[in-house]
Amino acid sequence: MGIRWPRILTPKQLSQIIQSQKNPLKALQLFDEAKFKYPTYHHNGPAYGTMINILGRSGRTAEMKRVINQMKDDSCECHDSIFVSAIRSYAQAGLTNEAMSLFKSLPEFNCIDWTRSLNTLLEILVEESKLESVYQLFLENSCRWEVKSRAYFLNLLMNVLCRMKRSDLALHIFQEMSYQNCYPNKESYRILMRGLCEEKRLNEATHLLYSMFWRISQKGSGEDVVVYRTLLEALCDNEEGEEAINILGKVLRKGLKAPKRCYKQIDHFRCQNGADTEDMKVLINEALIRGIVPSSDSYSAMAVDFYAEGKIDEGNKVLTEMHHRGFKPSVGIYEAKVAALCSDGQVDEAVAVIDSEMMRKNCVPNIQLYNGVIKGLCHERKSTSAVKYLERMSRQVGCAPNYETYETLVDGLCKDGKYVEASKILEQMSSNSFWLRVETLNSLIQGLCQVGDLHTAIMCLEDMISLASTPNIQVWQSLLDAICCENSGIEKQLQTLL
Repeated sequence: MGIRWPRILTPKQLSQIIQSQKNPLKALQLFDEAKFKYPTYHHNGPAYGTMINILGRSGRTAEMKRVINQMKDDSCECHDSIFVSAIRSYAQAGLTNEAMSLFKSLPEFNCIDWTRSLNTLLEILVEESKLESVYQLFLENSCRWEVKSRAYFLNLLMNVLCRMKRSDLALHIFQEMSYQNCYPNKESYRILMRGLCEEKRLNEATHLLYSMFWRISQKGSGEDVVVYRTLLEALCDNEEGEEAINILGKVLRKGLKAPKRCYKQIDHFRCQNGADTEDMKVLINEALIRGIVPSSDSYSAMAVDFYAEGKIDEGNKVLTEMHHRGFKPSVGIYEAKVAALCSDGQVDEAVAVIDSEMMRKNCVPNIQLYNGVIKGLCHERKSTSAVKYLERMSRQVGCAPNYETYETLVDGLCKDGKYVEASKILEQMSSNSFWLRVETLNSLIQGLCQVGDLHTAIMCLEDMISLASTPNIQVWQSLLDAICCENSGIEKQLQTLL
């Protein structure tokens, strides 16, 4: 079917045209053709970004590189997000060196902010344990005017060092942050406190906590409670309960600015006489929950932290206190709760969060929540139940399924042997201009052949070819076996008739 070109073409219209194409190479052809059809037309940054994203998602890195170079030659103003997308595409294709080359060539582009590109590339290098490259890249770029913030990278580096059990070096970086024209944020304190406590460097951790008191406003900061709790629980684990109770009092008075009744209610006698480590942690956490300066942010910080650690009961207590104080839980809290329940194998309880708990609180699920439940159901081999959430998302305004939604469902249905249902999801996916990975398409076609649905298998094969992708040898063999089997059945029917 031919393309109906408009009388006057705008970059926005071209983006819509190429996004509607199933075949990324066809989209690229139209992208190139536009300049010849309309002599006065010029691609802008968003149009280039759309084309680069399409090619990157479909694994067409050679073509993506050509379009990036074309964008450079055009010298059109472009946003940092274009390079973030390209860097990630290179990394997913195992071409980290290409990603680094692209970043180093950014001075040749008309882009005034490289912050996200630098952070994305640094994350990738950290994941690949290329720490020397990380250090060198930061030294070369951290002081450039195009990089707006250094705090994110320094937090990233501290996190890496803490994972390597070098919290001493992380502490040194923390102390030098002001010389980099940036200041520690909540994440800086959280990372370093956790690292110090895991290595049982509790004296340094205690001094870090006192430094937090110095920077906190007169009103107190309830969001810092997650940092305080890390030290208090570490002291309990190290059998320093008395010191933990002493510091808890200072936290409530100086850190959280809690009312006097909160720290006067601490059961010192119970804590110091016979309470085991876990009991003491419970008492401390209850005191922190009561002592938080009531705000949505402070409750959210503590609840999310509990759920992230898999402490579902403690997180639920924060939710209860939140309701009691008249605060409405954020969607972020429910995201953390659903993730914790799914990780713990409590998928039915995670489903209940969306289906009943959030409904009672007039809280609307977002795409991340739906995707979390879908992933949990598929992991528990309940992919059929997961499909109904795709239907709910489609009906909900502003919550359209994304690539992760479709891919999770197709993978889950294939693992459950429901290949026909998976092919129906693929149809919806294609109609929304999303393309499955070649590996997933290979599995789907082979599965359809196994269940004898040759017609749908061939249709999926056509989709695969339309994406300019080539099936592997096992797919061809499965198709051949299915065709032979079908022909054999026809021959037997003819023999019966004769």
